[in-house]
Amino acid sequence: MFNDIGALELLTLVVLAVLVFGPEKLPKVIQDVTRTIRKIREFSDSAKEDIRSELGPQFKDFEFEDLNPKTFVRKQLMDGDDELGLKEIRESFDLRKEMAEVTDAVNGRESVSSSGSVNGSTKAAADAAGAPDLLKKPAQPAKDERPPFDADAT
Repeated sequence: MFNDIGALELLTLVVLAVLVFGPEKLPKVIQDVTRTIRKIREFSDSAKEDIRSELGPQFKDFEFEDLNPKTFVRKQLMDGDDELGLKEIRESFDLRKEMAEVTDAVNGRESVSSSGSVNGSTKAAADAAGAPDLLKKPAQPAKDERPPFDADAT
């Protein structure tokens, strides 16, 4: 239920409970809270059983967690029968390869599909493809030379 509470948060809650309720009343408050949580769980379980019994025998395997859209889609696409061929499509789609091809197309380089790795391109391969070296500092103009003027930029 509280999977994301760490030790520091739990210690903070205990210290706050002792400060708010005091050490004398704290055991009684804990008993009341656990009793209330137990009653809520029993009410929830009985409501679920009533709904299952009203739905009939064809819904005996119905889980309320399946009503969550993410769970429903995951169950239908990932676990179900592969009538649509989705498993084959999922296995054939390689996002890294597709992104490398798009990047190469944008940069005007030939795609390196035979090597199979995106990180296989080296600086020498980039120089051979004619890509500019972005790490190289631009040459400083001479002191008498004026910088280029772009009329469209002003």
